[in-house]
Amino acid sequence: MNVDIHLPTLGLVLGSAAIDSINPCAIGVLILMISIILGGHKSLGRMLFLGGLYILSIFITYLLAGLGLLYFLGSIPLFVTEYISIAVGSIIVLLGLIEVKDYFWYGRGFSLGIPVVFVKKIHQMAKNVTVPGVIITGAFVAGVELPCTGAPYLAIITILSTNFNFLAFLLLVLYNIVFVLPLVVILLMVAGGTKLPAVKAWKQEARGFMRLAIGLLLIGLGWLLILIANGTINFG
Repeated sequence: MNVDIHLPTLGLVLGSAAIDSINPCAIGVLILMISIILGGHKSLGRMLFLGGLYILSIFITYLLAGLGLLYFLGSIPLFVTEYISIAVGSIIVLLGLIEVKDYFWYGRGFSLGIPVVFVKKIHQMAKNVTVPGVIITGAFVAGVELPCTGAPYLAIITILSTNFNFLAFLLLVLYNIVFVLPLVVILLMVAGGTKLPAVKAWKQEARGFMRLAIGLLLIGLGWLLILIANGTINFG
């Protein structure tokens, strides 16, 4: 089978990153950290500094993980990568169907999410609002949620790995910038006077939409990977 895969469009990367960025775990931990900092009567500057470090730690961890996966996939022969892409695409479609299921019937059957033991650990770590503590928490959150909620990222990485060059690297960086952008917006909103209860309420109300949006994205990305791998679609 002849496969000639080039870089995905900018819109595909931006759209996937935007949906993936609606991440309940990373947002929840940031809200918890902000509430602890404000409860300790720390200054606005301190909140921005520590919140920024947390976001930067997530960004760097996600980027390094992406580069590592790209290096691994890039070292595999192209004919093997073709079958890997089909397998990954099929798995991603399945994960998308699970997310859509959770939108309608949450709690029934298998669900995607971070294991409870890690959730408790994250909440404990978030209470350590020192510079090292915040950096470690951000890296831990990114590392734990990547296998559980990083399917859109995996799909984009699989596509980029087939023709990885400097432009693909820039697209990977752009993906990660968009991924952490909601965290930056929430931090600035709170700094600008938005009350934390309002942010928490939005997070709870939007959880269903987050699952549905991510599920539909995953189904689309999974099929796209399969169609690219078998040569039906060519990003040339």
